[in-house]
Amino acid sequence: MKVAVLDIKGKDTGRKVDLSDSVFAIEPNNHAIYLDVKQYLAHQRQGTHKSKERAEIAGSTRKIKKQKGTGTARAGSIKSPIFRGGGRIFGPRPKDYTQKLNKNVKRLARKSAFSLKSKEKSIFVLEDFTFETPKTKDFINVLKSLGLENKKSLFVLGDSNNSVYLSSRNLKQSEVIINSELSTYKILNANSIVLTEGALEEIESNLNK
Repeated sequence: MKVAVLDIKGKDTGRKVDLSDSVFAIEPNNHAIYLDVKQYLAHQRQGTHKSKERAEIAGSTRKIKKQKGTGTARAGSIKSPIFRGGGRIFGPRPKDYTQKLNKNVKRLARKSAFSLKSKEKSIFVLEDFTFETPKTKDFINVLKSLGLENKKSLFVLGDSNNSVYLSSRNLKQSEVIINSELSTYKILNANSIVLTEGALEEIESNLNK
């Protein structure tokens, strides 16, 4: 599949690139996408939730009333979960939510996500670019030129570019990442994907292993 290479003003440069059919035109595997997105979301959880149990509560250990003759249930400690301020029964404990996923499944998921976006004609190829200084206004002009001003967009760069990243950081609808930060979730979460020529080469190289 051939796609025109655009410049930052949204104009055709006269050059075209081939999008590899093995990455951008496969039959999407929905289950692979589900597994990869599930892993990504699980990894966003810190797992630091914790409540104090009976043994961790600060308080006296003396018996708070005599065993018999009060007419009420026996009680041996103010730290008991049945009292206000006592420990919590079966409360949350720190947990590791990370999940393992086969590399081949992850590649298949990303290929499937790219193929879905390709069918929707939501993939743009942009020539490599940079800004002299970080300016949000310059990045907004790029979005306007591509018709992406009011859409969720994901820009994938071949190499880290601090000027471009800082120029986009204040815009909620747009995100700039490098190839190594790419994930199935981010691909699907964006309405449009903008790949620079350098990023496209790396993506096809990595996903065709």
